[in-house]
Amino acid sequence: MAHDHGNDTGRTFTMARAGREAVISEMRKHPNMFLIGEDIAKLGGVFGTAIGMAAEFGTARVIDTPISETGFIGIATGAAMAGMRPVIEIAFVDFIGVCFNAIFNFAAKTHYMSGGQFKTPMTFMIGYGGGYCDAAQHSQTLFATLGHVPGIKIVTPADAYDAKGLMHSCLQDDNVTIWMVHKRLWGLGWLGFPLPAALSEVPEHDYTIPFGQSRIWREGKDVTIVGLGLTVHNALTAADQLAAEGISAEVLDLRSVVPMDRDGVFRSVAKTGRLVVADEDYMSFGVTAEVLAVVAERDPSVLKAPAVRVAYPDVPVPFSRPMEEFCLPNVERILTAVRATMQGFKR
Repeated sequence: MAHDHGNDTGRTFTMARAGREAVISEMRKHPNMFLIGEDIAKLGGVFGTAIGMAAEFGTARVIDTPISETGFIGIATGAAMAGMRPVIEIAFVDFIGVCFNAIFNFAAKTHYMSGGQFKTPMTFMIGYGGGYCDAAQHSQTLFATLGHVPGIKIVTPADAYDAKGLMHSCLQDDNVTIWMVHKRLWGLGWLGFPLPAALSEVPEHDYTIPFGQSRIWREGKDVTIVGLGLTVHNALTAADQLAAEGISAEVLDLRSVVPMDRDGVFRSVAKTGRLVVADEDYMSFGVTAEVLAVVAERDPSVLKAPAVRVAYPDVPVPFSRPMEEFCLPNVERILTAVRATMQGFKR
């Protein structure tokens, strides 16, 4: 059961449209805000994030770039330090690897190192995730890689309502923010029909969703399944099947990777006594481990059984469809994990 936001607007949006509406609203309010990236002016963005924006704001504020993330992210970092508010589109998170220096050593650290004299209000719009046979350089997630460095905030909405609210929060922040959406959830035809649960009613007015505030999509009493992005929807499908087996699963959406709602995670696990974490990022040193650490550090005695992680194996993403499907944290893998923890030790 999806969370009731209390809106009845009649405006059911895809996540791409919801995020775009937030960017347009903020650009109208801030003349010093501009959008930069590949194929965003003429094409409107690979994922439809900038459709129609060049016509309204002009190509001086909606800027098509060459295929050089190193160059245009360096430009955006300098612009942010100089008082502008750049919004940067990177269609595939994998491409961020060529510009770590600008992000990690300048954008993320300048606010702190300058004692607040220079802020870096820049927002990245990034697509992530596999399932499309796009192989090892176009299918990664990389939450942990980006979230490991202080000075960066990361959110990943699971429906259109959250997409707009979290985008407003990112654009209004004076630090580096990263708004990440799984490619399966964008709502574009060439990526496949969007999951119905990712479509939602979106208010016309501006609103924000605080960083570090998780969301319970489904209440339960036997096991907590923590997900983010697409794995929230996989967890909901699994919860339906588990209910038929007499297992009541609570589905918690982190929404915000950094900062993480550790209190929300612990409250849910303390209630259910069991924990499964599902994430499409790599298994080692990732979000799944961080969530388990919340319980391990606070009070592991709340667990009635060992916690279980469902994540991507520590291998490059295969091109082969059967091999990739085997690796993804899909519904079957979540079901297997929940059944295993339900049979774990009793206190």
